[in-house]
Amino acid sequence: MIINNNMNAMNAHRNMSFNTTQTGKSMEKLSSGLRINRAGDDAAGLAISEKMRGQIRGLDQATRNSQDSISLIQTAEGALNETHSILQRMRELAVQSGNDTNTVDDRNEIQKEISQLTSEVDRISATTEFNTKKLLNGESGSKANFGSNANVLMASASEQAAAGTYAVVTTTAAEQALTTGATFANAAITAPLNGAQTVKINNQNINFNAVAGDAEATATNFINALNSANVGLTANGDAANGIDLNSLKYGSDQSITIEASAITAAMGLTTDATTNTSDIGVDVAGTINGVAASGKGTTLTGSGASTGVSVTLTNTSASAAAGARGDVVVTQNALTAQIGANADQNISISISSMSSSDLGIAGLDLTSQSGANSAITLVDNAIKSVSGERSKLGSVQNRLEHTINNLSVGAENLQAAESRVRDVDMAKEMMSFTKNNILNQAAQAMMAQSNSQPQAVLQLLR
Repeated sequence: MIINNNMNAMNAHRNMSFNTTQTGKSMEKLSSGLRINRAGDDAAGLAISEKMRGQIRGLDQATRNSQDSISLIQTAEGALNETHSILQRMRELAVQSGNDTNTVDDRNEIQKEISQLTSEVDRISATTEFNTKKLLNGESGSKANFGSNANVLMASASEQAAAGTYAVVTTTAAEQALTTGATFANAAITAPLNGAQTVKINNQNINFNAVAGDAEATATNFINALNSANVGLTANGDAANGIDLNSLKYGSDQSITIEASAITAAMGLTTDATTNTSDIGVDVAGTINGVAASGKGTTLTGSGASTGVSVTLTNTSASAAAGARGDVVVTQNALTAQIGANADQNISISISSMSSSDLGIAGLDLTSQSGANSAITLVDNAIKSVSGERSKLGSVQNRLEHTINNLSVGAENLQAAESRVRDVDMAKEMMSFTKNNILNQAAQAMMAQSNSQPQAVLQLLR
């Protein structure tokens, strides 16, 4: 028997120290709810879970970013809704002014409202903002500037267009649908070709009064009736020079078909009473940066490397014959929405300038019938531009809503994975705590027993 080293007591002490440590770790895990409280608990698990935590927080922030981007889009789209309303009113005024029942004073009053509406379009474009960031003045999107050319109405660029300079060359000018009537004399308007008459043009009836023996009065009545019929055509001329019909717009989707009859033959609108007269407009043709552009009406739209660049031209044939139109300079300032947890996971949001000059409606002059007639086409183009911009913004908003759903699902699944790595199973850990606690108490009891064993030596010393 030895007394200097009580090995049983040392063994009991070692086990008690171990059990005390394990009990402390179990208490820490149970009180924090985490399986990993320090790197020593699970070094690999800590590294994995911290990476997951970074992704989760990034996804949550990307969700908030997407929601903020939707708010920005809604702000811009709401302003464009009012611009649309203004343009519809401007078109209504242009149609009103195009009627020659208006006097000069009437048209001057209409012009006053047009001027105010144009100013409001510019104000909306200049002042609409989100978080102090201007949205509709061109700072937040693509912008295309065309060199000086009186034959260019508007140049535009979408977010698809790369920044740079694009050479625009036209080879064919856009044309209206046009029919040129022959002259007709007083003798042509005789019974039964006098009185109430009907001419069918583009499958629509034009009713007018033919005056017996008066070709000029008949021509005037017909021209006034056609111009008031709102069929997308305009008529001009007289009996001595022939009556010409033009489509208001340009391009291959514009057409004129005059159904032949006795009255159309007498007035020189058709060659005879049985042969119809017709014509179809011509689309503009040309290239952008040497690549054939798509021509529709008076608009050239780039393709290939020039995708996203568009130029709307006037219809003057003389300028088209000259060839080169000039250069379009495109700059890109599209907004970037960070919609992912990692670098370069973003989308661009481009909002074009919506000023009157960029919409092609600056300086509308409704003080004459011809000016009002031209204004209808210009406002139609502006309405189309605003519709396109709103449609683009709406599509981006819908995309962002799907992005938010996807981010939420991703964050939820990552959170579940991180939980499996980091969180403690409370029931299982409670089992471990109970075991360690009992072992700790048992070790204390064994230490008491082992400390009493050396006292047996005293029996030998008696």
